Amino acid sequence: MRKQTWTIFAIVLLLAITTTACGSNDGNGSAASGTIKIGTQTYSEPKILAAMYKALIEDRTDIKVDIVPDLAASAIVIKSMKSNDIQMATLYSGEIFNDYFDIEDTKDRAQVLKQAQEGFDKNYGFKWYDSYGFENTYALAVRKDVAEANQLQSVSDLGKVAKDMKVGVDTTWLERENDGYGAFTDHYGFSFSKTYPMEISLVYKAAADKEVDVVLAYTTDAGLKQYDLQTLTDDKQFFPPYDASPVLRNDTLEKYPELDEVIPLLVGKIDAATMTALNYEVDVNKRTPEDVAVEFLKGQGLLK
Repeated sequence: MRKQTWTIFAIVLLLAITTTACGSNDGNGSAASGTIKIGTQTYSEPKILAAMYKALIEDRTDIKVDIVPDLAASAIVIKSMKSNDIQMATLYSGEIFNDYFDIEDTKDRAQVLKQAQEGFDKNYGFKWYDSYGFENTYALAVRKDVAEANQLQSVSDLGKVAKDMKVGVDTTWLERENDGYGAFTDHYGFSFSKTYPMEISLVYKAAADKEVDVVLAYTTDAGLKQYDLQTLTDDKQFFPPYDASPVLRNDTLEKYPELDEVIPLLVGKIDAATMTALNYEVDVNKRTPEDVAVEFLKGQGLLK
């Protein structure tokens, strides 16, 4: 009876150890099966890029990828990476201006990216790669007929006609002190005849419908392509740079060094026009991020 009891106990103990070994988390957010999680914000751009990496990683390694979509903001993405709920994401260099660590105040794109790479490595344990090749930052945009009629190429060119123009802007931009409308007018030395605050998703159609003359846009939004708008060069560098890069936890890279051969495959391969077109396919043509991602990768010869 005592022997039988011991045998049963041993079997139970063995099962418990086996179950724990198979289901345990090794500190890299993945079980023994080899899975990493890529987090995305709520809009199409990071979802497309995450789908690209899922396809590439699963094609070229034995690692499985789960995508965690619709994290409310980049700050939530960073928090989730720090807590190891996700291991990878697309982030933007301008995040350094949100008080994660001490920085040198600059709007030089290379310096901002360098500070993101060094600061997030030192303070968060993240590997911040070089940019995909585009930034997603604010820009002023106009209809092409407005640009042609007024010879507009840069934001400074607006100075001669702004007093007669209506501008549609993101509601929050009017309220921000350091990089909002008030700071903009001081920086460029002119203001518009009237400002129309609205949701950022509505400004593009408002410009196309001639309800406003100028809009505050994001440089890779599908609305620019959908409504054939022209962005103006920020020649006095008011808007901070937001170069997009893949970012990965260092300890995940240590566990899966093969990722360092896969992640750079997209670095320097996607410019703003390409990203805008990819966003357009999802936002306007209503295709899935997965289909758009795979089609792009095949077109680039990165996927069969």
